[in-house]
Amino acid sequence: MILKPMEQPVLPERISDKPAIAITEGDPAGIGPEIVSKTIASGEIFEICRPIVIGEFGTLQREIDRNHLGMKIETVSEITDQTEFSPGTLSLIDMANLYRLPEYGKVDRACGRAAFEFLEKAVELAEEGRVSAITTAPINKLSIKAAGIPYAGHTEILGALTETIDPLTMFEIAGEMRVFFLSRHLSLIDACRMVKKDRVYNYILRCEAALKRLGIQLTKPIGVAALNPHGGEGGLFGSEETEEIIPAVELARKKGIDVVGPIGADSIFNMARRGVFSAIISMYHDQGHIATKTLDFERTVSITLGMPFLRTSVDHGTAFDIAGKGIADPTNLIEAVKAAARYS
Repeated sequence: MILKPMEQPVLPERISDKPAIAITEGDPAGIGPEIVSKTIASGEIFEICRPIVIGEFGTLQREIDRNHLGMKIETVSEITDQTEFSPGTLSLIDMANLYRLPEYGKVDRACGRAAFEFLEKAVELAEEGRVSAITTAPINKLSIKAAGIPYAGHTEILGALTETIDPLTMFEIAGEMRVFFLSRHLSLIDACRMVKKDRVYNYILRCEAALKRLGIQLTKPIGVAALNPHGGEGGLFGSEETEEIIPAVELARKKGIDVVGPIGADSIFNMARRGVFSAIISMYHDQGHIATKTLDFERTVSITLGMPFLRTSVDHGTAFDIAGKGIADPTNLIEAVKAAARYS
């Protein structure tokens, strides 16, 4: 498999020392417009970046009004010296792609299409070097499917738009714990089938390279989680460890990578919490998601690596059950924007 090189876009001369971060609105029927508006209204992120929102005017204005945020929207066509990046102003590239305000909490193909187009525009800006990174509010997979878009989620869409084969996903909790995922949106049985020597070995190499590219000092080993209970107990509870994971780890060590494992999933995350590892490679989606979100749901940030630009995201979904109620917490999105600014 030939992987697309991780090329860094050539950025134009900045109008500020602070990086420009594109923030996509996400699904307009979910909590995306609310948490994006609250993130801008908090003013906190202006200390570290220049945020430009990509979304739809009406849905954002609705949240500003409903939540009494006392903030104005300034529509812009591009980022220029005249763009007002200051608390109290939401700088918006208005895609104007909804003909009506959507009903809260409903699967809607128009919202799925709009969310996809927000992302397309963000990718365009990032690949042109107009923004340093992008941060995404959540999309709804059913709405995306209803719109006829043939991808399972953000990562798959970004991979297609950037022609990147198998982007890396890393969860980070405020720089304290980092978790990579060998597979993402697959059934559990299909995820288990992905645990193969070549894939595990490839991921160890790619994860180490990604960490170094982020400027993270690898003073501690990368830990590889086991798939089966108790690491398979030498084959009693499964053969993946002895036949696939251990050979991959040994091969990576011969290449000079400081990596250990497999280590039982009931232990490795606690070890990571105590600072034993630079990062962990989990064997499937929920193995790492449960651990990180249980530790700190609000501060867990999803980071997509291996593309020509950096993307960060919240670790939660569109929360249709609370959309429009004014109770959505923007903390996770704020942390995601901070991570984008920090690493970009």
